[in-house]
Amino acid sequence: MTAAQLAGELEVSVRTIYRDIESLHVAGVPLYGDAGHFGGYQLLSGYRTRLTGLSAGEAEALFLSGIPGPATELGLGSALAAAQLKMRAALPPELRTQAERMQSRFHLDAPGWYAEDDDVPHLPQVADAVWHSRVLDIRYRRWKEPTDVDRRLEPYGLVLKAGRWYIVAGPGPRTYRVDQILELVVRDEKFQPPGDFDLATYWQRYQTDFHARLYRGEAVVRLSPRAASRLTGAAARALTDTGTAEPDGWTRAVLPIESLDHAHGVFLALGADIEVLGPPDLRARLAETSRALAARYATA
Repeated sequence: MTAAQLAGELEVSVRTIYRDIESLHVAGVPLYGDAGHFGGYQLLSGYRTRLTGLSAGEAEALFLSGIPGPATELGLGSALAAAQLKMRAALPPELRTQAERMQSRFHLDAPGWYAEDDDVPHLPQVADAVWHSRVLDIRYRRWKEPTDVDRRLEPYGLVLKAGRWYIVAGPGPRTYRVDQILELVVRDEKFQPPGDFDLATYWQRYQTDFHARLYRGEAVVRLSPRAASRLTGAAARALTDTGTAEPDGWTRAVLPIESLDHAHGVFLALGADIEVLGPPDLRARLAETSRALAARYATA
């Protein structure tokens, strides 16, 4: 790679690259450079280091990043354990102690509460197809009719979100839940992902579009301090953006809602700590439910 390519990859100046190359030479790392239009820096083939260049923070981060649950689901549990053993053996004693301390003090558990783990028997095959760019034929279960459909997928990448695996695949691309794959056949046919496709960029845009589609309406509400403290996610952000304090200590705000049915259940859970001012249909439904509850609990 040229100094300019290295500078772009590492997001530093070309001058910094020249200085670092010189430092590596002094440290005994066998880098050599070729001048000319097709020249650049290259590491001597077969060279290995014992990771002595790792800082304490880098060693800690590497051990913290090895999440055993997802690795096991991908069929890489034993490979992860072996890699960590090899890395531990290669680290200098002081870094090894700090990395092991980090692993003993911090544990990452990505999935949320109140949800059972998804059954993803096809995940290792999907991951292998992603890695080797092989076409998949799947039978997929979706939420609308017809529920079970056949799809030919070109799997571009896998995403783990809140304990759930998603496959991003062409044509499209589109997003599919791996746990909803009923049957799967890996074809010998290979594909080439689009040159401009970036998985992280796609997923960020997908999440933005998902939330835009999810919240199709708004509700004007008054919230007690207790109700305001219980809001999360998009509702909490909307409270920050639109909330205005009222003389009685409550807050008036405009909150996003998925639908009248969904908002009815969510707001009802806040009890007397919320007053819905609009839309009128939602206010009327909550009033009707409140009257029914009052009548039911009025008897001894």
